[in-house]
Amino acid sequence: MSVLAETLLGDGRTLSIVEPTADDAPALCDLIREAFGSRPVVQPPPPALSETPERVAEALAGGFGVLALVDGEPAGVVIVSVDGPMAGIHRVSVRPSFQRQGIASAMVEVAIEVLTARGVAAVELVAREEFPQVVAWWRRHGFVEVDRIGTSLTLARQLPVRRAAATAEDTQAIGRRLAGVVRAGDVIIASGDLGAGKTTLTQGLGEGLGVSGAIISPTFVLSRVHPSTTGGPRLVHVDAYRLGSFAELEDLDLEVSLDDSVTLVEWGAGIAEGLGDGYLEVDIRRTLDPEDETRWIFFTPIGERWTAARAELEAL
Repeated sequence: MSVLAETLLGDGRTLSIVEPTADDAPALCDLIREAFGSRPVVQPPPPALSETPERVAEALAGGFGVLALVDGEPAGVVIVSVDGPMAGIHRVSVRPSFQRQGIASAMVEVAIEVLTARGVAAVELVAREEFPQVVAWWRRHGFVEVDRIGTSLTLARQLPVRRAAATAEDTQAIGRRLAGVVRAGDVIIASGDLGAGKTTLTQGLGEGLGVSGAIISPTFVLSRVHPSTTGGPRLVHVDAYRLGSFAELEDLDLEVSLDDSVTLVEWGAGIAEGLGDGYLEVDIRRTLDPEDETRWIFFTPIGERWTAARAELEAL
């Protein structure tokens, strides 16, 4: 089994996320039945209760699985199907003794990262409305209802477009190309650790837009407005690091310039989403190797405007 991710739980035990093989199908089947068997009884019963090793092996052959091991003991599993640009998440299962430790979130996050690396555009799943806490959990993970048949809800989520930047110059170049995609009224929410490259990407965006003024982190002034020198939209560069809520962001009166500007908010996740019906989420991450300067840039389209621009993001 190949290891996909590894971390420590709060109690010091090691959580390993691995990709299982068909040989693991009987153990996965037992795990799925145990997890779904611990839920309240509903009618009709979930098909997972009658899962078989043969069907699990077939599902793994057509897609892949994500298995959580806690100190080597199987604790949870997710089965993923892939059909071109669309993927499905199935049989999200965590053994009762391992629940409420973030294992399901860790498995889903790894599954989404694998799908993103494969260029999959969106993922969906089916949840029962008889389990409102489960539906709410998926909504917190970015899934929205797209269909409903009886008590079964189909929830879906757009997946990021991933691009690699080996150097700071590459990050700026991606920003310059992004300038050809954005338009007045767009909101970009940029996340990433300190020094990941958020401002570097913004510098490239500003260069591509042809705006004036040096683009540096606006930490101490919270926001800077860079007028266009070419008749295009202004760039409003915001740093929300010291802001604790959307109400504090509103105090900057950004709505005055939203319609005729491109607004980029660093550290805006969880704060700036209310600026518009849709936005482009940008997450910049370093590799785990401290000697490797490569950054992975994830572009997640939120809302109709950015979903329609996905092909342009993939061409960056």
